[in-house]
Amino acid sequence: MIEKVVIFDWSGTLSPDAVRFAEDENLKRELERSGLASLGIVTPETFWNEIVTPAWEEGSTTSVGYTEMIVRRIKAVFSPAVPDDRIRARVACFVDSYLTHSSPDGRWRPVLQQLSKDPSVVTIIATDHYAEATGYLLRFLAEMNIPAVPLEDTTGSTPPFIIANSADLGVHKADRAFWETIRNSLGLKAVGRVLIVDDFGFNEVTGDSYGERRKVEERKRATLALLERVFGVPVSCVPFMWERTSDPEASDKALGDLIARASKQIEAYLSKR
Repeated sequence: MIEKVVIFDWSGTLSPDAVRFAEDENLKRELERSGLASLGIVTPETFWNEIVTPAWEEGSTTSVGYTEMIVRRIKAVFSPAVPDDRIRARVACFVDSYLTHSSPDGRWRPVLQQLSKDPSVVTIIATDHYAEATGYLLRFLAEMNIPAVPLEDTTGSTPPFIIANSADLGVHKADRAFWETIRNSLGLKAVGRVLIVDDFGFNEVTGDSYGERRKVEERKRATLALLERVFGVPVSCVPFMWERTSDPEASDKALGDLIARASKQIEAYLSKR
């Protein structure tokens, strides 16, 4: 019987490298390396304003995928005199690099493996993302020897790890239907306790509107209230707020300390009866 639910955010929480990828210098380098700069996406500002933001709603709630959304926006905005197959190849290179850089930080491994072996817990990785992300996340978990399935593939039994991607569910995490679909698909109407580990957008880089700091606390309050309404039990929270500095070594140490503290809080949650 599932007694406890643990919910992880992906980008910025399990995968801090996903937000590192989007830092201006890194992003500019990836745009050049992949060939997207030669198609018109020269600056990070152009990438966010002309490519990502206009296509985010459709891209993150349908099966179209990140690659196709970028291809469409490039053709609509820049009309490059380049064959479609070459545009698509460059975009696919960029998307693969981004998602490959979005693997979970290895310092999460011990607590994730502990969760995967506890029959009283179901762990849900809930993410607002593009369709391709589900396959990458399944691969990352498999590399950690953690069995996982997408939510839509759960039939009769509940594996220890579930991937709930907005592109697969058709709605974002802020929508009640996202969580109701999870609850109903997994038969979690009588769950005892819920814990969420999330940065609530705090760790997103400047330039991505989702990361506006003034919205973080509001998003946190709204998320906890929504989960309590859907699951009908008090919801505990481990906020994952990573304070970065200009010193990479100090920032990485702070990240390691943050993961260690969060892991201890999760272990304490699991030990409660």
